[in-house]
Amino acid sequence: MHKFIHTADIHLDSPLRGLETYDDAPVAEIRGATRRAFDALVDLAIDEAVAFVLIAGDLYDGDWKDYNTGLYFAGRMGRLARAGIRVFIVSGNHDAASQITKAIPWPDNVRVFSSRKPESIKLEELGIVIHGQSYSFRAVTDNLAADFPRKEPGYINIGLLHTSLTGRPGHESYAPCSVTELQAKDYEYWALGHVHRREIVAEEPWIVFPGNLQGRHIREDGAKGVTVVTVHDGRVAEVQERSLDVLRWATCRVDLSECGSMESVYGAVRQAFIRERDQVDGRTLAFRLVLTGNSAVHAGLLARTAELTEEFRGIAAGLGELWLEQVRFQTQRQVRLEEILGEDTPLAGLLATIHQLELNGDTLLTLVPELAVLKAKLPAEVDSGDEPFLDSTPAKIAELHAEVRELLIAKLLHLGGGSQ
Repeated sequence: MHKFIHTADIHLDSPLRGLETYDDAPVAEIRGATRRAFDALVDLAIDEAVAFVLIAGDLYDGDWKDYNTGLYFAGRMGRLARAGIRVFIVSGNHDAASQITKAIPWPDNVRVFSSRKPESIKLEELGIVIHGQSYSFRAVTDNLAADFPRKEPGYINIGLLHTSLTGRPGHESYAPCSVTELQAKDYEYWALGHVHRREIVAEEPWIVFPGNLQGRHIREDGAKGVTVVTVHDGRVAEVQERSLDVLRWATCRVDLSECGSMESVYGAVRQAFIRERDQVDGRTLAFRLVLTGNSAVHAGLLARTAELTEEFRGIAAGLGELWLEQVRFQTQRQVRLEEILGEDTPLAGLLATIHQLELNGDTLLTLVPELAVLKAKLPAEVDSGDEPFLDSTPAKIAELHAEVRELLIAKLLHLGGGSQ
């Protein structure tokens, strides 16, 4: 019986985003989160006496600022070497973007697959052959899997590939291929990377995205870690998820439908925070609070969003290592707007105008010229990625339109003494 670890999308030394507003944020812990998670991976590999570790791309996070990232990784590979554990790597799109990494000599136990064509490495003592191919540049749009060889008879065959398959939300379409194509190779296990959320795509054969090792922002929420695979009697006998993240991201949704006062809101939020804290096994928790429900305090909430955000952060701080990344106010009015719009009053006229407000990306930049100037001056990475500075996609603009309209209506109702 043998075990191996399948990991991907480690993004060593990638910054964690979303906690920048905290003066007292645990800066050292945040900066070192990806390294601490990787240390946990090395510890697990040694404790489980695995035969080898597979890294399916994006070990790094683009080019390094200096050699410290490489020196750190080489040191951890040395630990694995002393334990007799080999490491097999294919580079992904972020690795291919790095120039410095191409010149680093790795310890003898580390093997990086060629980017020119698929390679096959036989581990005779284990009866295993690993097939893989690295990226030669960032945006690989060719179907790399098409050139992978058919199964090597008499061995357990493993495919190591950084791919989006037929596409996954939030991920570029790199090295596209279909599940049917992978199954046709007749391998026993496909170790994939690129998708940051764990997914068992298929079990016959096993086609697995382990997800990334450490969540880096709110869109990478939930448990993160690696996949431990047990091979026995010439087959994949067990596939296990192991959580290794040191700081966890979560979305905390609180329904305020039954809350008739601000005191009851504070109580509901506090209880929700406690539930989130108790689910992360002592880890530091960074989370987003989303308030929902048809609530009697809806207008009051939207009239005090800035103050309430700080008050909720105070509640979180008092409960331990909880860091509130953001608050989304998504409650609904209990009163029907049509009832108010039917009245012949100045307030009803204002509400009708706001109700008909239309927004789109061009309109925003036209209405607020300073926004266009600021947008043009920002670095490209600020206006791209997971949460761009101004997301002008139709879905996002529709969401923004609804939020702005509801905020203005709620403020008018609150100031005008109208119903909630």
